[in-house]
Amino acid sequence: MKILNLFIKTGTCALAFITYLNANGQTVTPGTNSNGSSTNAITTAVPFLTISPNARSGGMGDAGVALAPEVNDSYWNPSKLAFLEEPTSLSLSYSPWLRNLIPDINLAYLSFAKRTDERTTIGASLRYFNLGTIELFDANQNPQGTYQPNEFSIDATLARKFGNDFSLGITARYIYSGLTNGISVNSQQTNSASAVAADVSLFYRKPVQQFGNDALFAFGTNISNIGTKISYVEGGKKYFLPTNLKLGVANTMFLDSENQLTLTLDINKLLVPTPPIRDSNGNILSGSDDNKSIVSGIFGSFTDAPGGLGEELKEISYAAGAEYMYAKLFALRAGYFYENPDKGNRQYFSLGAGFKYSDFSLDFSYLVASQKSSPLANTLRFTLGYNFGKK
Repeated sequence: MKILNLFIKTGTCALAFITYLNANGQTVTPGTNSNGSSTNAITTAVPFLTISPNARSGGMGDAGVALAPEVNDSYWNPSKLAFLEEPTSLSLSYSPWLRNLIPDINLAYLSFAKRTDERTTIGASLRYFNLGTIELFDANQNPQGTYQPNEFSIDATLARKFGNDFSLGITARYIYSGLTNGISVNSQQTNSASAVAADVSLFYRKPVQQFGNDALFAFGTNISNIGTKISYVEGGKKYFLPTNLKLGVANTMFLDSENQLTLTLDINKLLVPTPPIRDSNGNILSGSDDNKSIVSGIFGSFTDAPGGLGEELKEISYAAGAEYMYAKLFALRAGYFYENPDKGNRQYFSLGAGFKYSDFSLDFSYLVASQKSSPLANTLRFTLGYNFGKK
């Protein structure tokens, strides 16, 4: 089961034992999860659900929980959809992924939102993660053919305003993970896996005065991927989904009638058990048993780290960003993301820009990181949006 566990944890990115790349014959070395974090991060199934899909937030250090509402908020904070000004919005995002490791991995994200009345908006989204073409080998290095692993999720969202400044949102999600083509590992047959999950979210915004200028302060939170566990082997170990808590604030200052500046900060924490420290016989030396129910895993995730409070704080990641916008037609963005070296080690700057013409919008972002230390270096994201109808 060691090979299968490695498969589940890292996707194709750390399958040096059983996968090789068809494109150029290069062996992929262990050490990287499919979301770009290192393998010392807490293990969950389907880490592709934690990859930021769109270019606007991608240019702001992957922050987006409290930013001004847009159609891609089905991922960031579904409750914000209730504040969309456009009657109907559509967006398509695309990102070549982990190109420093594998040349044919990519992430696509399609999102849609429609305002049904002045207080209610419905949304839907499709996320598709293509892990490229690989060659499969068994434990004895016998070829098992080629395979194109892929994963996807389908979402449906309902968001509603309560008053002029507050909204709530709920999302239902179906998740499919096709990492194997039925290959047998240690005489156990592997299968594709599926799960269902939900997000709950809220958003609050308040017009204020700052330094003699109009401003808008916003707060948001989203608990995502609350759902069933995943197993790739009948009767085998089940893995938690990447249940995640996002908290964010954003402050927009309207410098004059055409210029505005937004500063934002998000914090993220996985709500899944931290594995305990065990001895050679499997006895727990520090921490608590991570074989828990979903509810126990969520509530226990704040106090179960073997290293106590210090380790719990290491499990929090931070995303900060800034956006300058001119006449709501042109935007420049920058941001920074930090994850502790002991808990995933993703650290990078990002840059981005956005343009709007009539009902069309185009955004792109670029991730700046050392190629020697980060598999995410030079990551690009592109987002094309279109608004149907007028206010």
